[in-house]
Amino acid sequence: LTTENRTHVVKNGLDKVVNVACVCTRNNATDHSRVGTGILEHLFKHSEDTCSNVIRLGGLDAVLFECRKNDVETLRHCAGALANLSLYGGSENQEAMINRKVPSWLFPLAFHNDENIKYYACLAIVVLVANKEIEAEVIKSGTLNLVEPFVTTHNPSEFAKSNLAHAHGQSKHWLQRLVPVLSSKREEARNLAAFHFCMEAGIKKEQGNTNIFKEIGAIEPLIRVASSPNAIASKFAAQALRLIGEEVPHKLSQQVPLWSTEDVREWVKQIGFGEYEQSFYDSKVDGDLLLQMQDCNLCNDIGMKNGILRIRFLRELQNLKKMADYSSRDPDGLHAFLSRIGPEYTIYTYTMLNAGVDIESLRTLDEDQLTATCGITNAIHRSRILQVIKMNESIPSFRSEQSTEKSLDVFVSYRRSNGSQLASLLKVHLELRGFSVFIDVERLEAGKFDNNLLQSIRHARHFLLVLTPDALNRCVDDVECKDWVHR
Repeated sequence: LTTENRTHVVKNGLDKVVNVACVCTRNNATDHSRVGTGILEHLFKHSEDTCSNVIRLGGLDAVLFECRKNDVETLRHCAGALANLSLYGGSENQEAMINRKVPSWLFPLAFHNDENIKYYACLAIVVLVANKEIEAEVIKSGTLNLVEPFVTTHNPSEFAKSNLAHAHGQSKHWLQRLVPVLSSKREEARNLAAFHFCMEAGIKKEQGNTNIFKEIGAIEPLIRVASSPNAIASKFAAQALRLIGEEVPHKLSQQVPLWSTEDVREWVKQIGFGEYEQSFYDSKVDGDLLLQMQDCNLCNDIGMKNGILRIRFLRELQNLKKMADYSSRDPDGLHAFLSRIGPEYTIYTYTMLNAGVDIESLRTLDEDQLTATCGITNAIHRSRILQVIKMNESIPSFRSEQSTEKSLDVFVSYRRSNGSQLASLLKVHLELRGFSVFIDVERLEAGKFDNNLLQSIRHARHFLLVLTPDALNRCVDDVECKDWVHR
């Protein structure tokens, strides 16, 4: 369906075409499923009103039903359809997607072995999470956790050539709808959006069509991302700018404690406080001092008298603290420990490090020390940190995906070679029925077991082992129980 054909269908017979597509998906024949989902994928790439009508006519329900299938081409259409709907649907239709549990259905697609299915499912989830109104529901699905492993293991130019579906790039209107995701507050969203624009930059350069990025207003957002301390997104954004012949801006390292006064000045300008950049520079504020700044410093030393402005600045500073790399000061992984409690706890990393806290001394901390020495004024946060320390004798022993103290209904174990799709579908079906489910998305080496993972199994009310063909072969002659399933 070309752009002109889509418009003709929408004007003259949308009801009939959507009905035909839905009938095709209800047919057990694979060819029919491919045709039905393919039509719906293209119809979701028209306008917000069209997306609303296609959903009303049952198009989204048909796509979600097809997500249960195992035909790769059908699932590619499903992933593409959900990505298009996320981009073209607008906030109202994104709400409809949440009501139909689309983020959960995206999990088996993003967990699929096929790179194309995986990619467009990830793209759909980052577009959805960029909408603050539905962010919490999107995060709850766990699908967002699959985005970073994708962008860190793929090369944009190689990925562009891997499949004809995106080898020629996306249209101007499609790309225009992805531009706002570059400015999302979520790191995963910025990472994948930058990855995609890097891929598109290479494609459009070969086509001699790099002007498209100026026309859709992508240059400024790409410059902001390229100069940001977000290591992954900035790398891809800088590559994209080079490919389209734009100047690459001053790059800020993610190692904020090592920033120079010039780096701090640049960051202050980037976040919209340019009128104060000279005050920071004159006060010789480097990365170390920036991470220690408080409201009184902004007011008395920098001259930021407006209280609302100070709140805005401190909000940006907290976001910076969450994404900063503290490895130059944090050999034991205190930052990783705090991030596993929750990303909001990482704002305390630097004050705790400056107070002399390391992994070993965590066990001896009390509430007074957290308050007076570490500067943690939030009583709920202090209580939570102490609770986690108390519950984890081996620190840090728990995984970010699921902490052991949370009640867990079902733990799903499976073989990566051929069990991931069935395992992820079971996860979705159980979650839709109100069960809390843990499915491990990280590859475990033979004999390497995370104590907390074993503890999660003990705490789960039910253990579900997905026995796909040959799943138990490795258990034969495994006398030492090194195999994960055998263990």
